[in-house]
Amino acid sequence: MDGTPDTLLEAVTFFADAERAHQYAVLMRWPNGVACPRMGCGSASVQFIATRKLWRCKECKRQFTVKVGTVLEDSPIPLTKWLPAFWLLSNTKNGTSSCELGRSLGVTQKTAWFMFHRIRAAMKTGTFERQLQGEVEIDETFVGGKAENRRGNVGSRRGWGTKRAPKTEKAIVFGMIERGGKVRAMTVPNVQGTTLVPKLREHVRGGSTIYTDAAGAYNAAEWSYNRLVIDHAVKYVEGRVTTNRIENFWSCVKRTLHGTYIAVRPFHLDAYLDEQVFRFNAREDDDAGRFVSALKGADGKRLTYAALTASHPRWRGRPIAPVPPRRRTNDEPPISGVSDRL
Repeated sequence: MDGTPDTLLEAVTFFADAERAHQYAVLMRWPNGVACPRMGCGSASVQFIATRKLWRCKECKRQFTVKVGTVLEDSPIPLTKWLPAFWLLSNTKNGTSSCELGRSLGVTQKTAWFMFHRIRAAMKTGTFERQLQGEVEIDETFVGGKAENRRGNVGSRRGWGTKRAPKTEKAIVFGMIERGGKVRAMTVPNVQGTTLVPKLREHVRGGSTIYTDAAGAYNAAEWSYNRLVIDHAVKYVEGRVTTNRIENFWSCVKRTLHGTYIAVRPFHLDAYLDEQVFRFNAREDDDAGRFVSALKGADGKRLTYAALTASHPRWRGRPIAPVPPRRRTNDEPPISGVSDRL
């Protein structure tokens, strides 16, 4: 089997063959040989059933496929569609909409949306290998809609404010970027020091030099870090004191949210941040490298549609009251014609 494709055209052609796509997924997941993915087993004594593309573990006596134990588990979508979807989301700088993926793969928009959220779960870094250190830029931003779009039920959604509305009505994102290193971003409930400083201490090593704006929320961090402040009301750069790198990341995030995804709900915002963080941290890699990293991240994770949609509050407008069925009176002639239900 050939190696990983280098371009999107090669990837679509390469993974169009179901057998080759299956072999590639197996090789990426088990480079040292197939082993049972069931928790508590992990045995390498397995038997492959070629007609059904699955294995049977001789230890726990259970069957499994290459999707079991990954974000692809229980998905009826074939690998010939999953692998190009991984390629698209890991390499399109401004993201890919679910409508576009649905048209490209021949699936519904709802299916494409769920596929992308599973891929974003694969992109998420579960545990960080180390804290950020050295010179780290810190900043927060507010994400929300525009004032002209705030009409009726759309503008009254709690927690998703407008441009001229109080910032507390918008979603708040907190970010840190190590100069010459990686970025981390997450949503926070507020911009108070009691919220931001613990996050800062969790992700940035003590004694590092941090660059922030003049926000008073970071005053408590001066005890643990060498804090240098740039007042944006006066200037944006003073020697090495600047937050332009994290501001550059915010511009990438907002281009994605405003230009591609349009109406991201606050309770899904962390997933979209994970997607942008993944691509930004792998910006020095090529398309094939980002694709492989995203695909390998799918192992050991699980995201069901119920978990994705049931835990957050309802965001749609008030339900419309059901219209009672109209009953025909005795003196009314019957309705002629063919029923539209036939």
